[in-house]
Amino acid sequence: MLKTLENNLLKITASTFGGELHSIKGKKTNTEFLWDGNETYWKYHAPILFPIVGKVYDNKYIINNKTFELPQHGLARTSEFNLFEQTENSLTFELKHSKVTLEKYPFKFSLQIKYTLEDSSVKIEYIVNNLDNTDIYFSIGAHPAFKCPILENENFQDYYFEFSEKETASTMELTSDGYFSGKKIPLLKEENIIGLTTELFKNDALVFNSLKSHTITLKSKNHSKNVTFDFNEFPYLGLWSKPSGAPFVCIEPWFGHADYDDFRGEFKNKEGIISLEINKSFKCTYTITVNE
Repeated sequence: MLKTLENNLLKITASTFGGELHSIKGKKTNTEFLWDGNETYWKYHAPILFPIVGKVYDNKYIINNKTFELPQHGLARTSEFNLFEQTENSLTFELKHSKVTLEKYPFKFSLQIKYTLEDSSVKIEYIVNNLDNTDIYFSIGAHPAFKCPILENENFQDYYFEFSEKETASTMELTSDGYFSGKKIPLLKEENIIGLTTELFKNDALVFNSLKSHTITLKSKNHSKNVTFDFNEFPYLGLWSKPSGAPFVCIEPWFGHADYDDFRGEFKNKEGIISLEINKSFKCTYTITVNE
């Protein structure tokens, strides 16, 4: 079920399936900024990654010496959420544990996704509640895809990322199987611009874990329409597109990441995993601001 929310500047659409955004449209010029989910390239729009980000080794992970299986990015993006609350300027979806989820992820939880409109921004809040009688462990992240190019008669190569600070930064190397090797690849040296090319993503996502910047903006060389993404609360940031010339690019803030290729330990000991005590809640927020 699709739900719509709008103010005088923005109109968004989000789905109970996956709890994901389907559209972010600027009303001033009727410009769509979010990827349309064309299955020729990539069928998602802005999936929610929970309770894992990326891949666990061989799609298996260990909790209390017992092995469970989860597909890449977990179970939220393919689950039906309930509409928890709708107000004049917000939509909240909720996914709660069930017999189905407990077979893949053995913890009792609720996951709420709240979308709030604030002028030309969409604030997205993730709320994880521990409903179990033990500590629960998870990662969580976002995977929104933005049209690139935003306008017709442009090319992917007309666009670039601009960080809010000049960065000297490396990316975390991914293996051909989608795991991290533990090696770092230098990318930026006192720079804040990454030009977009199909070659940029030939080895999968660019993943950062030590950025000074709190925001990143997707810009065009040809006009002033852009998307600014505030990921201040998140320790990891991924940038990704398909190297096949897909007309979108993803900006992905994460708590946690895919397994290292040599990790075979308990899930709770995995780098980046969040531990949440009984009756406690975890919250994190990112913001998408569009400029028409």
